[in-house]
Amino acid sequence: MFSGKFPSVGSSLNIMVMQFARIITNALLTSVVSACTGIVESTRENQLLTSWACKKVAAYVSSASEVLYDDHPSYHRAIAHWVSSGSQNAVCVFEPGSAEDLAIAVRILGETRTPFAVKGGGHATNPGFSSTRGVHISMSRFSDVTYNPSLQTATIGAGMIWDDVYATLQPHGVTVVGGRVSGVGVAGFTLGGGYSWLTEQYGLAVDTASEYELVMPNGTIIAVTESSSPDLFFGLKGGFNNFGIVTKFTLRTFPQSLVWGGTLIMDETGIDPLIDATQNFIDTNHDPKAVIITIYGYLFGSQIAMSLLFYDGPNPPKGIFNDFLKIEAYQDVGTRSYLSLIQSPPVSLSSGRRGTFHTIPIVKYSRAFQETAVNETWRYATQSGLNPAMISMTMEPFLFLRELDAKMGSASHAALPPRRTRATGAHPLVMYAAWEDPEMDEIMREALRTTSERLSANLAGMEMNTLQVQDSCEEDPATPGSASVPPLELYSNYAIVGTPVEDIYGDSLPRLRKIKEAIDPGNVMGLAGGWKF
Repeated sequence: MFSGKFPSVGSSLNIMVMQFARIITNALLTSVVSACTGIVESTRENQLLTSWACKKVAAYVSSASEVLYDDHPSYHRAIAHWVSSGSQNAVCVFEPGSAEDLAIAVRILGETRTPFAVKGGGHATNPGFSSTRGVHISMSRFSDVTYNPSLQTATIGAGMIWDDVYATLQPHGVTVVGGRVSGVGVAGFTLGGGYSWLTEQYGLAVDTASEYELVMPNGTIIAVTESSSPDLFFGLKGGFNNFGIVTKFTLRTFPQSLVWGGTLIMDETGIDPLIDATQNFIDTNHDPKAVIITIYGYLFGSQIAMSLLFYDGPNPPKGIFNDFLKIEAYQDVGTRSYLSLIQSPPVSLSSGRRGTFHTIPIVKYSRAFQETAVNETWRYATQSGLNPAMISMTMEPFLFLRELDAKMGSASHAALPPRRTRATGAHPLVMYAAWEDPEMDEIMREALRTTSERLSANLAGMEMNTLQVQDSCEEDPATPGSASVPPLELYSNYAIVGTPVEDIYGDSLPRLRKIKEAIDPGNVMGLAGGWKF
């Protein structure tokens, strides 16, 4: 930048020099200001374009639907998630009241290339998966359940949570394969696979789906069945929002009487006996109606443990859960409705905070691995600088999946879980961390990734898991057995943001990518977040 006095060589030259200096100075200032404000201007422009898209949607849809802004009393409810870190402030919220109105919005968003998100129940913890700073589509008005006793199916709206589905079906004496705890949404759970208390008997939620109502990326509304669109039907069984937006799910129903079970909560003195009880159940149980979940955790400075028990009947066989019931613990167990059992676990302990899930696949648990998981929980909780509100390791041993999948032939009909996961009977270990400070978001996620890597390394050295994976490969001519066995896939609904889709979908991915190219050549659904092919 010019400074000081210019030589006096005549008024014209002096003026020219001064003008030149002003031009250079302004250019430099403009460059600096542009560098500092370019992102802000770009953001402002995007917001204006998104706001225009919001207004266009509002102008074209019917009165059954509504566009909400941040001054509307329902706006914050519409964008809210189970964990606060899963939410973002959108320019507007669109609540479609019909598939036809949703189709109009999808066409507008695609034509204007406006980022959007689709939220069902709001239980996703990965940022941007069902939230956006663009147009937030809340499916809350798709809230009906229609039971068809002659077909033994229930058609369920994509905006529902499982609590309300069970409550509606309970008077009919039936239920569906759905979520295991309160507050979980139907849509993400079902589109990602769906492990249930009933999975040992009937498979995952995707295995029970017979029809989807889908708004396609071009705005066409279709019913997708195995006979009408076999590739798309396969893709929707695990493909989330890659192929459009599902508005309704038709699932098989199953007779449901009273069940037995509930929650046990214990302090650190209960951890060792819980490890023993869990391992004994895994090694000896032969009844697919009996299911457990074991949780080792840290909560506000203390080690805790929890056990969730389930038997699909009013009275379990004598002695099957005795090892658990002998542990000194707070107990909320007994004969009850299925809905009451779902609402027994205290999931509100971690709701509203920042948080994330992650996972690794397990073929079979051992006592040594359970001890390792307990130690990793404590290691994460006490690591310098983290200060989590909560950390937990949840073990969900499914003992009959391999045989059930072989009998049902599920692997050929669903994208998730992939073929190798089903062939081994592998199932997810769930890791969860919760914290308060937004500045810690990526630090906490990275610490959980590191924890998963240590657990995976520990698991790889355990003979039982390695041998079972190798056996499954040797049985499958498409996956030759070798000393170097590729890792099993991660479960999509628990995998942490940043996980490569190859690590989730395995050998389903090439077929899914071909379906995606055919269904959405303009990549409209790429404007929304989630696992993208």
